[in-house]
Amino acid sequence: MAKNKLKKFAELKTLAHVIEPPIDEPNKSFDLKGQWSRDFFKNENPITLELGCGRGEYTVALAKKFPQKNFIGIDVKGSRIWSGAKESQENKLTNVGFLRTRVDLIQKYFSKNEIDEIWITFPDPQLKRSRLKKRLTHPKFLNLYNQILKPNSVIHLKTDSQFFHGFTLGVISGEGHILKDSTNDLYASEVQRDNLDIKTYYEKIFLKKGMSITYLKFILNY
Repeated sequence: MAKNKLKKFAELKTLAHVIEPPIDEPNKSFDLKGQWSRDFFKNENPITLELGCGRGEYTVALAKKFPQKNFIGIDVKGSRIWSGAKESQENKLTNVGFLRTRVDLIQKYFSKNEIDEIWITFPDPQLKRSRLKKRLTHPKFLNLYNQILKPNSVIHLKTDSQFFHGFTLGVISGEGHILKDSTNDLYASEVQRDNLDIKTYYEKIFLKKGMSITYLKFILNY
């Protein structure tokens, strides 16, 4: 492991707004579950999750834009989370947190109706058929999100993958969820959409390659 990564991992442990629960202890209770507002953010503001947040660009940018809301970036890669964690610390943002864990474990860390909104930004499309259930908009994952989202909460998906965009449209239709917005070329669209001008590290790379960025907004209907 590179020394730089080790340094980042060590620094993460010193940041109060970064939570790193042990993944290998599945039966251990999590004190913040159901208490993020009271014990972590110390307010009653709405909570938004960014799943697979990477460097946390959306988490941090939205937190700057909406100080009356709370934001939590979730990713299993500590070296990626470090970037957003440091930026939020340097900007003295009190409405930002990071949780280092796998997305499939989120029900362990959040209670029913605790979350108000979810962003999924440039996830791995898991193209192989054998990886179908790893896709973050697979019905298995949508069911997990339903366990923690408030009723009628919005899920946003931004991806460079036309395949993943189409797959998710199919899931939304097949499962009877409510599609609120869709475009397969976000920046070519004349429709004005809020909060979609934030560009992640990977999005900038895709745009330089001339790739189209897609967007979906939907509500779960269970």
